[in-house]
Amino acid sequence: MRIAVFVAGQGRQVGMLSPDGLRVTPFDVPAEVARRGALPLVEAASRGEPLPAPASSSFALADVRLEAPLPLPRRNLWCGGRNYHAHAQELAGSVFKNNAADTMEWPIVFSKVPECVVGPADTVQLPAAAISQQIDYEAELAVVIGMGGKNISREAAMSHVYGYTIVNDVTARDVQMRHQQWDMGKSFDTFCPMGPWLVSADEMDGRETRVRCWVNGELRQDAPTANMIFDIPTLIETVSRGITLYPGDVIATGTPAGVGMGFKPPRYLRDGDTVRIEIDGIGSIENQFTGGA
Repeated sequence: MRIAVFVAGQGRQVGMLSPDGLRVTPFDVPAEVARRGALPLVEAASRGEPLPAPASSSFALADVRLEAPLPLPRRNLWCGGRNYHAHAQELAGSVFKNNAADTMEWPIVFSKVPECVVGPADTVQLPAAAISQQIDYEAELAVVIGMGGKNISREAAMSHVYGYTIVNDVTARDVQMRHQQWDMGKSFDTFCPMGPWLVSADEMDGRETRVRCWVNGELRQDAPTANMIFDIPTLIETVSRGITLYPGDVIATGTPAGVGMGFKPPRYLRDGDTVRIEIDGIGSIENQFTGGA
């Protein structure tokens, strides 16, 4: 099942994508429910409730504007840092230089504010040069929690997964570095493109898929999620230690090697650049970056 959030001339709607990916059928839900995207459906599923009834008509996917499947996350997104071996190496002398040398010791976890989420084709706003000139991309698989819990064991973790989506963990590297804690450099407005939809866990296994990213058509990142240092069950176990996870919580699982900061010299994003991220089993998002003057 693929749940899409979209606009088709009648405000925000939430619906199910057809098996061939060509049409989307909205669920028959009030506007206030649709305003929160897929989140009410995830919460309802955690209570054992069925999906809402479908509407009587559908739309061609080409005729709608897709939005983030979770346009109003209930709280900050959890994010794993330094979670691919090659990425840990490429930034070992910069972002990760003050972190524990043993990459296998503990996951690095930070967060992004929910207000930075935008849709899979929305424009990402580059900040003024006086704020940051080092804007970077990070292609990531995101896990959406279906069944909440606290102190979730690694063995039980996958039963808590509702599904998956894609995020671009856009980062202001200079801001990230200067504040030591990463949240500010990760949370600028529009710095979390998400989509194109939410794929249920019965359709794919996030532990066995592939993450790729292109900048202006040039392949920059390409790695299987099997290369993660800390796999999805470990991330869920870690984040839930002493902290209750709720249905709809998002855990971004880290990015592969090939980020702009990892090049010599670095290749940061500029006005007019386009970033496309594709994950097998989900689809792709593509966002243009504008501004920065």
